Amino acid sequence: MNKRQIQTALAVLVYLGGIVGANLFAASFGPSAVPIVTFTLIGLDLSLRDFLQLTMKKWSMFAMIFVGGAVSYILVPEAGIIAIASGTAFTTAALIDWTVFALLKGKWIVRANLSNVAGAMVDSTVFITIAFGAFMPQEIGLSVVSKVAGGFFWSYILAIIFRKRIAAIDERGAQTP
Repeated sequence: MNKRQIQTALAVLVYLGGIVGANLFAASFGPSAVPIVTFTLIGLDLSLRDFLQLTMKKWSMFAMIFVGGAVSYILVPEAGIIAIASGTAFTTAALIDWTVFALLKGKWIVRANLSNVAGAMVDSTVFITIAFGAFMPQEIGLSVVSKVAGGFFWSYILAIIFRKRIAAIDERGAQTP
């Protein structure tokens, strides 16, 4: 494996690990954990998915999104409804985020943050409504803000870590492979 393949493999593992970690925290601490989990883990996952979209083929992205949803359910069965809510929200939001990101043009950082807003809105609404059995507008709103802020933070960290790869992609104006 070359350096780029190793970086991509590690990014996929971090992406999938973030979902499992988020489920464990939500199952253990309930709605009070949502703002912290969404900023740190889900914000990272939203931005990391946007980076991976530029380095993986469409079928690979779809497979990763599907695997992430399945892993959320399989690895956290004790979380019960949290795992179901997470798998459903994760898959739905990732597909929305993926679509919005693919439709946008311009710099990666702008596309990532705009698509994160769409993904955060869907993820928050679906997850909180299913996981906690009620439509909770205040929690959903806080979750969206936290995910968008986390996505903004993590997108800049990723832009620094992968600056050469992202700059090359931005220069070419490349879309999803």
